[in-house]
Amino acid sequence: MNAPAMPSSDDMPDLAVETENLTKIYSPSYGPTVRALDNVSLQVPRGSVFGLLGPNGAGKSTLINILAGLTIKTSGSARIWDFDTEKQFRRARSAIGVVPQEVNLDAFFCPREVLELQAGLYGVPKNERRTMEILEAVGLADKADAYARSLSGGMKRRLLIAKALVHTPPVVVLDEPTAGVDVELRRQLWAYMRVLNEAGTTILLTTHYLEEAEEMCDTIAIIDHGKLIACEPTPELVGRLDQRTLTITVSSSLDAVPETLVPFSASLTAPNELTFCFSPSSMTVGEILAAIQSAGLTVADLATQEADLEDIFLRLTGIDEETHVVATDPPSSVVQDARSNPPL
Repeated sequence: MNAPAMPSSDDMPDLAVETENLTKIYSPSYGPTVRALDNVSLQVPRGSVFGLLGPNGAGKSTLINILAGLTIKTSGSARIWDFDTEKQFRRARSAIGVVPQEVNLDAFFCPREVLELQAGLYGVPKNERRTMEILEAVGLADKADAYARSLSGGMKRRLLIAKALVHTPPVVVLDEPTAGVDVELRRQLWAYMRVLNEAGTTILLTTHYLEEAEEMCDTIAIIDHGKLIACEPTPELVGRLDQRTLTITVSSSLDAVPETLVPFSASLTAPNELTFCFSPSSMTVGEILAAIQSAGLTVADLATQEADLEDIFLRLTGIDEETHVVATDPPSSVVQDARSNPPL
């Protein structure tokens, strides 16, 4: 797939998106005040793939809505392509395209009509519209006149991307673009995202698929409870966790960890398998292998596992596996109370 060409300019800003002390406070007429964003300062370099991660309710959607002009900030500033989102709101909104998580297409519009309508809303003159060029780029040219309701899930996702590109924005926001899609479609979407980025488009991504974020993003920011708790290049962020796991399979069965290996925090995970969790800055694999040899053991196989983005994410946000279970599976007392007191 080919991406629509970005307009050339000798005076493009260094930062595609910039926020400074961005704050959003919700003060409902009932209930407590909610600080959805708390002095968030971000700098998204032009031409980058920038990941925005955080637990549910962390403030990611609020930040995106402020950038898109759907939510009014309480304080601070936000700029898109060096345009203030409030003082220069028309130019700021023309510089950004948002691909929502939800499929929000009219079932009785065809892709050609969807893009023509979107272009009209952005004031793109008819002689400058690139409807068929964009549909060709996302692989929907042969479906240009088919009802949106007849498109597959993958085609609808690609049509959402096409909608976001009709006004040739230099910044594209992808809000959970691969949520609930199959593996094949996910790969197709990311292949096109790479093409877009190579053409010069800056991509701001929110996702819960941490492996994707680690693979795709140049820089990753993590938001939790409305606060920015990390924002670093992906390799540096992953390197924060000075931890590695070494699994060694030995040729003989063991009943317990040999005494000489106890100082190395070894654990017996199988009769012939030893696992070592260590810090590479204070211990090397060579030292562990030397200790294995000193214990009179023969190494049959070994494997190492580096810390990944998920480890960092869980460490920084304080989420553990038990929290995930509680979040997805309510306590039995809550379920019982709901059954005893059903809504009217």
